[in-house]
Amino acid sequence: MLIRSRALVLSRLKYNDTSDIACLFTEALGAVSFVVRISKKRRAGDKSILFQPLNLLEIEWDHQENSSLSHIRDAWCYYPYSDLTSDPVKITIASFLSEFLYYALRDEREDEKLYNYLALSLQWLDAAEHGFSNFHIAFQVQVSRFLGISPNISEYSPERIYDMQNACYTNTLPVHGYYLQGAEANFVKDLMRMNFYNMHLFHMSIAQRSRLLNLINTHYSLHVPRFPVLKSIEVLREVFS
Repeated sequence: MLIRSRALVLSRLKYNDTSDIACLFTEALGAVSFVVRISKKRRAGDKSILFQPLNLLEIEWDHQENSSLSHIRDAWCYYPYSDLTSDPVKITIASFLSEFLYYALRDEREDEKLYNYLALSLQWLDAAEHGFSNFHIAFQVQVSRFLGISPNISEYSPERIYDMQNACYTNTLPVHGYYLQGAEANFVKDLMRMNFYNMHLFHMSIAQRSRLLNLINTHYSLHVPRFPVLKSIEVLREVFS
């Protein structure tokens, strides 16, 4: 079956001397893995260069239900980045986002609203001139909503404990070690209100932002199967330290 869809490149890994494997989050089917043929000679029309993490593409491919790898017929970039591939700070954020999205979305099925959010968010970051130091935090918070794993803050009150494993507030100290108390538990409620338009109002110290990155990573690891400690967190800390 021939399918045409918008797609976000999540990752690209070497497969053999002539091919790479690229994982894309497609608007039509969700996460799909593709064989990307590599030309040994640089030539006009070589489209393998399009498959860099976070590129926004339109693609056509022959989809087979029982195949783990698909072959692309055609591909083109519908939104060429400007600053996202040239600004040092944005490059670091983009590297973090590509690692985060690969592990968060590699098993996700189609979701048009999620795809639109991802594409528009990356275009927003590309165009932003200032005030984007909390972008990656706001982005992760909002993605959790689309995945159905965002914290339930409906039972919040200032004295309650936040249970990270069950993603809710409780009066009882959990038997596991994944919980927050006091100011950190209260901050979860405020964090869920963060978006690209108010994120500049969230003033955090280096230590607070570092701690928050760890907590968000823990949240995803508790609620997304096989979600690891992201290696790019350390690079991100250095940029915003």
